[in-house]
Amino acid sequence: MTILLFVLCGFSFYLGGIFCSEKEGVNVNTAMDIENSVTSSRDTVVSPLQLKPVVFQECSKEYQDYTPCTDPRKWKKYGFYRLTFMERHCPPVFERKECLIPPPDGYKPPIRWPKSKDECWYRNVPYDWINKQKSNQNWLRKEGEKFLFPGGGTMFPNGVSAYVDLMQDLIPEMKDGTIRTAIDTGCGVASWGGDLLDRGILTVSLAPRDNHEAQVQFALERGIPAILGIISTQRLPFPSSSFDMAHCSRCLIPWTEFGGIYLLEINRILRPGGLWVLSGPPVNYENRWRGWNTTVEEQRSDYEKLQELLTSMCFTLYNKKDDIAVWQKSTDPNCFDKIAADAYPPKCDDSLEPDSAWYSPLRTCVVSPDPKLKRTSLMAIPKWPDRLHTSPERVSDVYGGSAGTFKHDDSKWMVRAKHYKKLLPAIGTEKIRNVMDMNTVYGGFAAAIIDDPLWVMNVVSSYAANTLPVVYDRGLIGTYHDWCEAFSTYPRTYDLLHLDGLFTAEGHRCEMKYVLLEMDRILRPNGYAIIRESSYYVDAVASMAKGMRWGCRKEETEYSTEKEKMLICHKKLWYSSSRKSR
Repeated sequence: MTILLFVLCGFSFYLGGIFCSEKEGVNVNTAMDIENSVTSSRDTVVSPLQLKPVVFQECSKEYQDYTPCTDPRKWKKYGFYRLTFMERHCPPVFERKECLIPPPDGYKPPIRWPKSKDECWYRNVPYDWINKQKSNQNWLRKEGEKFLFPGGGTMFPNGVSAYVDLMQDLIPEMKDGTIRTAIDTGCGVASWGGDLLDRGILTVSLAPRDNHEAQVQFALERGIPAILGIISTQRLPFPSSSFDMAHCSRCLIPWTEFGGIYLLEINRILRPGGLWVLSGPPVNYENRWRGWNTTVEEQRSDYEKLQELLTSMCFTLYNKKDDIAVWQKSTDPNCFDKIAADAYPPKCDDSLEPDSAWYSPLRTCVVSPDPKLKRTSLMAIPKWPDRLHTSPERVSDVYGGSAGTFKHDDSKWMVRAKHYKKLLPAIGTEKIRNVMDMNTVYGGFAAAIIDDPLWVMNVVSSYAANTLPVVYDRGLIGTYHDWCEAFSTYPRTYDLLHLDGLFTAEGHRCEMKYVLLEMDRILRPNGYAIIRESSYYVDAVASMAKGMRWGCRKEETEYSTEKEKMLICHKKLWYSSSRKSR
């Protein structure tokens, strides 16, 4: 029995050894197969995206000024409370237009900058209503085939230059590079922003879409930065502490109503030490009230309410003369800390992200500056033009951002811009004035071409890292946007569109067809597009662009890599097939 037991035990150990060795052999072979498979897939070049050729039809002529997300034909669907119908309301996918927006009859290539600041072709912006209603205020006047812009306005009957001269006397910081970025709410035809361009101040002119006036379209036709927008129920698409100066010249915004919610939004986007300029009611009510269809008591009450509201938000009266009053936002964190939770308006709690500005509702609370930031106030940030290439403090708030990555990005775009100008010599000439960088990071492209006679609207995706504060700290302008939707502008408003890997980054969310059709809508006839993309997308983009009547050629990048290519595209001028004979 003992001998039999030893034999059985030995046999079992023998079988166990065979089983284990086979198991280990299977594991080793499987691991080698997996590794080979991974290596093989890594070395495999992904085939370019292939699309069937497509030809897009013309939209009917009634869509020549179509703005999909601010369409007056849809206004009745939305509420009139606080003018919410003028905010962005984009059509659902099944209502999107898949056609090309035609230019108006008689459209001509725009008059070039700087002559365009003073005149534009009537047929390019054929609105008689604004001419009849505002001609007595010298906004513009029609002479022959042109609109002329004398530089007048409701609050500057002696011309915008005289108005800005007075403003500079009140605000010396406008002369020495301290003030670089501004926003003009209720901009008219953007004469104020146009005059400031000659003084080294870059202004975002803001106005809503309306049935007749087309203020933003006039501004962009003149070559002045502008965007469709309104302070209503949602935040403006800008980060906190962005602008050095904000301006309202009889913009008729009820600043003290609804808990001061509109002025609280100005507070959010104005950097510490920034200036808010108001001309018009109730400023200088003592001498002006008779022309405002009101009483002196009502205007005195309005002014006192405004002053009380501004004081509660840590603003102080900076200067005042005649029709212009200037208030300054405090740089003292202690002032904001003293705002109690039960004050009116109260201080915003920490749960409200100051830079959240894409379809974010307005709140009746005071957004206080981040006390950790010591170099973002108006007096602490470098003066223009030094701030353009100085690493901003807020770059460290970006994931992976640092002074080193900022400098690297700055240098990279200097090389790229030089290469772009070889491929597209029109950059730097009068042919290109209004430029959009559709998915910028730090505004590097705009910085690299800053000496050219153009301006750049820097767009940061609402789904990307929040780098727009860095753009503004450099003294550049821009906006948040989601390219799955239409941009807040009129058709035919940009001379050059630039994108860098947009389809690679957003292709899983936004259908390429609709992004390209939107690019066609906002690009002027005879305008250009620089499309820098992975090799996977380039051929498909070129094929679809051909169906939009664009001419594109494929080019190498500055480093001639296989993974990335460029398309230099030109949008041809065409007219509607139903065009009236002239």
